[in-house]
Amino acid sequence: MCGIIGYTGSLKAKNILLEGLTALEYRGYDSAGISMFEKDGIRTIKAAGKVADLAKKTEEYQDLNGTSGIGHTRWATHGGVTECNSHPHTYGKVTLIHNGIIENYHELELELAATGRYPVSQTDTEIVAMLLDSLYTGNAIAAIKAAAAQLDGAYAFCIMFADEPEVIYCLRNASPLLACKSKEGTFVASDVVALIGYSKDYFALPEQQIARLTKDSITVTNDMDEVVIPKMLHVSWDITAAQKKGYPHFMLKEIHEQPDTILSTILPRITKEGIVDFTVEQIPDTIFKDVNRIIITACGTAMHAGLIGRVMLEKLLRIPVEVEIASEFRYMDPIMDHYTLVITISQSGETADTLAALRLAKSEGATTLSIVNVKGSTIDRESDYVLYTQAGPEIAVASTKAYTAQLSCLYLLTYRFALVRGTITTQQCKEYVTELRNVIPAVKEALTLNKHIDDICSNLADKEDLFFIGRGIDYPLCWEGSIKLKEISYIHSEAYAAGELKHGTLSLITDGVPVVAIATQSKVLTKMISNIREVRARGAFVILITNGEIELEASAYDYPIVLPKTPDYLTPFTAAVALQLLAYYSCVHRGYDVDQPRNLAKAVTVE
Repeated sequence: MCGIIGYTGSLKAKNILLEGLTALEYRGYDSAGISMFEKDGIRTIKAAGKVADLAKKTEEYQDLNGTSGIGHTRWATHGGVTECNSHPHTYGKVTLIHNGIIENYHELELELAATGRYPVSQTDTEIVAMLLDSLYTGNAIAAIKAAAAQLDGAYAFCIMFADEPEVIYCLRNASPLLACKSKEGTFVASDVVALIGYSKDYFALPEQQIARLTKDSITVTNDMDEVVIPKMLHVSWDITAAQKKGYPHFMLKEIHEQPDTILSTILPRITKEGIVDFTVEQIPDTIFKDVNRIIITACGTAMHAGLIGRVMLEKLLRIPVEVEIASEFRYMDPIMDHYTLVITISQSGETADTLAALRLAKSEGATTLSIVNVKGSTIDRESDYVLYTQAGPEIAVASTKAYTAQLSCLYLLTYRFALVRGTITTQQCKEYVTELRNVIPAVKEALTLNKHIDDICSNLADKEDLFFIGRGIDYPLCWEGSIKLKEISYIHSEAYAAGELKHGTLSLITDGVPVVAIATQSKVLTKMISNIREVRARGAFVILITNGEIELEASAYDYPIVLPKTPDYLTPFTAAVALQLLAYYSCVHRGYDVDQPRNLAKAVTVE
């Protein structure tokens, strides 16, 4: 969740570290700091607040000419948001930055106190610096290995030792670290967006292996002190993909990129005959033939995509599909065997709870297939099979294009699954694929609702509560609409199955309370209309979202959002656009930060 950047080379480190931290701002953070090797030793500058605050503070120092250093943006876990708690932390000869959580830090703190070592901050990270300093006798790798043997939890460390100038050591467990080399020097970061300006070729540091960065080289060694050659990866997108390109916010840009990301996700998996094929991904048909049960596990928006996937998979396969929140999955003692397919979904490929669920599934003998957006991520590397969403970098904390790309993968999986198992014919598969491809122009048309939804949201600026209601496939859409709205506009919202209103929720519907009614499914439309009338009769301010036509008198709603007509089962794509725009413009009208909502981070690498 924190941002990490490290550099050693020939250029001024301060500039590279600040630029890297700026590139990582989208991940969410509350403070920032940098440490550099200078002539008088390691110099550390920290600030609570934004990278801009840190940059302004560095201007007070005219002698920051060092060419090696580390930088960090913190998302508070242990201790409040203070300069003291910010990273980097220094104890003795050790200076380090850390992403993750050390679960046994308090036990270590007590042990270190017995040796006369006490922290000045409230963080688990400083305890690691103290531990390393207590173990360091001049051999950095030996000290790091000894410290790692005592640590429980997730971590990614970048470490500098005062008596080894211009060298950075790195170690990780669960939390991501990427490294690359260019003519300017060597780099390490928690996200490729901080590296791509220097090199498109990089590697993910393997877990529990130590990287040593100097100006000219990166050396990786394993626990046997053997040099390891890591697998190199290549970034296929350009640095401009991580820029706003004239849009006021990354979120709006990414909403408008969805026709392209859906096409990029779908097209490589469709043969010239018009059927779905996963040969390129080396996903064998045997995994579809032998499965008698599917579990989808994910967090947040990715889990909501899984709920849509469940509807589609059960509809065409007629086998049981469960969707489990990854943070609860491990603790439910789930039943799995080698006939179970576990599908994990994660934009970053580093979501800690989803990674833990994946590892549990593998330990129980289940086949694992993951849908991720980041090649080389931990979930990518540890899964049996992987589908990449091809969404490119998603910078806004609120996920948009990753969600519809995940849906695209789930629909493609459903079609291939059903074709292999014989529950649909080749001709039917071709028809489904054609309809899925036709979603792309429908999504483009849905984007033209921009101004209309902006106008609607002007009525929500002063609202503090809102309800989403829907039936069938619209119900999981309500979940996604609700999380989008609350995470950036801070309007308290809840998603309800419309048929449950009369079992308690109607007591909360009073004059002027906004209700977003999603009514796109013809199978349950008459029931849904009755539910809309129920909330309207109690004074609700109703925003109606329909699939191409309105079958309700105008007096039953305040504002309509009429989506381009698509087959009912494909409305999640067009409805998602409307719901994203609803959240976006609600946030804008309320005057909040769209791309970096409070208390949230893009990649959730802690449990």
